[in-house]
Amino acid sequence: MFDRYEAGEKAVLVHIDFTDDNNREDLDELKLLVDSAGAQSIGVISASRRSPDRKFFVGSGKAEELAAMVAATDANVVIFNHALSPAQERNLEQLCQCRVLDRTTLILDIFAQRARTFEGKLQVELAQLRHMSTRLIRGWTHLERQKGGIGLRGPGETQLETDRRLLRGRISTINRRLAKVDKQRDQSRRARQRSEMSTVSLVGYTNAGKSTLFNGLTSSDVYAADQLFATLDPTLRKLDLPDGDVVLADTVGFIRHLPHDLVAAFKATLQETRQADLLLHVVDSADENMGDNFEQVQKVLKEIDANDIPQLIVCNKIDLLDEVKPRIDYDDEGTPIRVWVSAQQQKGLELVEEAINQLVGKAVQELTLQIPASAGHYLGQFYKLDVIQQKAYDDLGNCMISVRLLDADWRRLVKQSQGEIETFVVDPVVA
Repeated sequence: MFDRYEAGEKAVLVHIDFTDDNNREDLDELKLLVDSAGAQSIGVISASRRSPDRKFFVGSGKAEELAAMVAATDANVVIFNHALSPAQERNLEQLCQCRVLDRTTLILDIFAQRARTFEGKLQVELAQLRHMSTRLIRGWTHLERQKGGIGLRGPGETQLETDRRLLRGRISTINRRLAKVDKQRDQSRRARQRSEMSTVSLVGYTNAGKSTLFNGLTSSDVYAADQLFATLDPTLRKLDLPDGDVVLADTVGFIRHLPHDLVAAFKATLQETRQADLLLHVVDSADENMGDNFEQVQKVLKEIDANDIPQLIVCNKIDLLDEVKPRIDYDDEGTPIRVWVSAQQQKGLELVEEAINQLVGKAVQELTLQIPASAGHYLGQFYKLDVIQQKAYDDLGNCMISVRLLDADWRRLVKQSQGEIETFVVDPVVA
């Protein structure tokens, strides 16, 4: 469909150090991404710039150097550690005579390799199509011509318009299918809410050890490897705790500058994170970029509107540190805030369970609310959660309801109503 050079496995990497922190990327992380994609790095071009060049991103001098390295090493793909415009990709491909990929396309390729479930494959295809649709205008010059041949000459739809229409149609089809999957997930979540079973979601930077920790806590065999984005499809397992069972969810890892196409496409998957009662934020305590990676995860959580959910920090890989033993750190009020473990060596996992039990074991609210007729739309939200125990009306038309719901669901309703729903509480009791 597209007149592009074929990508191969021998790659030349391009990394630019920008003075602006918002545009900075990590070269070591790019090498890990390339390795995870199954390609071989045979050379690196690096430079420092204040801002990208409009034509080649790297400037004409570096672009010529890049083309020379591609010719000398017989590389068949160039991978940039940055986001390129369609015009920049086309200009670089004409100069280097090989396929040119940017960081977003590389991550999408890794996701395509990792997808196993029907939902995961649909989400990856949706992200790829959205990314591709931005590259139809100037990425392929042949698309600007009208169709030729008998019966196809004259006014009518150009090839570019045809491909746009086909992409829009496929995107609409995938969105409808994902909507059905999202509805099924929502039904499953409501069933867990009715049973008052809390959900704990594992989040963290990619390759922090989330899946290894998940396997250790639940005795599962989820694929875990020392590579970026080893986990793509979400996995749910029951975790038995002294004060009741919880559902533990293993989700895709985050990364700095996570492409917006991925965030939008993986809405259903990330819903497990947004609807969780507790987030286990797993960090690689042996990584020298631990602090920066932690902040990048917080940015993504804010982007998907999950930054207000309580977090328990799990400092993993302490076996790579000197004289650090498994322990739980508490705040001044005696609440667990951090657990130090080694998931690979199965050390400290019982401490993680203990901390989770303390944080969500009794996270249930029993409330009585007096809802006026003018705010009757709030009743629908309680019905949707299926948490109403009793309901009655007084002489003034106010609706009196008794509800029992998870603390996280109550906090979510308070946030959505900007605090208004709290004014209707007349008899709060913490279970």
